[in-house]
Amino acid sequence: MKISRRAFAAWLAAAAVFPDAALARPRARKPVRPHPMKPLIKASRLRRGDTVGLIAPGGYTTEKSIAKARANIESLGLKVREGTFLREVNGNYAGTVQQRLYDLHAMFADPDVTMLWPIRGGSGCISLLAQLDYELIRKNPKILLGYSDITALHLAIYKKTGLVTFHGPVASSTLSGYAREHMLAVLSDPQPEYTIPMALENSRRAVLEPHFGMRTVHGGCATGPLMGGNLSLVSALAGTPYAADFRDCILFLEEVNEAPYRIDRWMTQLDLAVGFDRAAAVMVGICDHCGPEHEDSSLTLDETLDLHLQPLSVPAVTGYSIGHIRNQFTIPMGIRATLDTERQTVTLLEPAVS
Repeated sequence: MKISRRAFAAWLAAAAVFPDAALARPRARKPVRPHPMKPLIKASRLRRGDTVGLIAPGGYTTEKSIAKARANIESLGLKVREGTFLREVNGNYAGTVQQRLYDLHAMFADPDVTMLWPIRGGSGCISLLAQLDYELIRKNPKILLGYSDITALHLAIYKKTGLVTFHGPVASSTLSGYAREHMLAVLSDPQPEYTIPMALENSRRAVLEPHFGMRTVHGGCATGPLMGGNLSLVSALAGTPYAADFRDCILFLEEVNEAPYRIDRWMTQLDLAVGFDRAAAVMVGICDHCGPEHEDSSLTLDETLDLHLQPLSVPAVTGYSIGHIRNQFTIPMGIRATLDTERQTVTLLEPAVS
């Protein structure tokens, strides 16, 4: 687009008087080639009596967490099959890379296992990506559910196989009624469309904890595949063969226990790598304990997010019911959905399981 000298001079004059307004002006989306739609592979739906593979692909676990995870699984009418190396400890990790790979591959290869449910996130999943047997996974599609560090597995498996995996509670999560309801609806009851409202419990917490409240930075409706996960992991994979290509997608992000300057750095990295203006929409979850703490001077969490969301011309929201929180809904990676900022809903436009 050509800009006349007169128009450019006027813009400079306005910027000198109102610098914040000039900088905050929404920028137009960059012209890009259409996002190539990946053929999706869907696992069979979860049924009562199915067997769940309990694994620890990232951080190490404890007997207390194992007992809680087993209780969660059995309360859903499901059977538990523990990974061989579930109890291993190697520094901060649940065993060596080879031990964690063994359990993950064994559960995908086991014909009796319907779902793989990591007991926690933690750290370490990124170390598995280069050695994952993606052909084994592609030939044995199963439900993989988890959040936080499990984001690395979600993004890599989707990128390499097209398998729909699920960003949602880990096996040792404290399952609220909201989390349980929407998890089972997505995993067990395939519907042509399914609308997920945000959790009322989170809105109630916002009275005393404002970051639990929902904000609409830019309103509207947007449709596209769901793509994203934990911010630090999505950012860490940028520039690798496992990076999230979120062009024309509803990009969802969440984080916990991180200072605003780190949030800013990771958001900047993603913006430089792909460009938030190339997404169909940006949906930020509840970033708990992400306010300034020990810094002498710092932006707030909202101010930090707005640095990246305000300039956009696509729908952008914060405080939605995803993240390191009890009341989170389950997000199927790669499934087309519509984000409606007025209704504050996410509607899945196809079943996530077969």
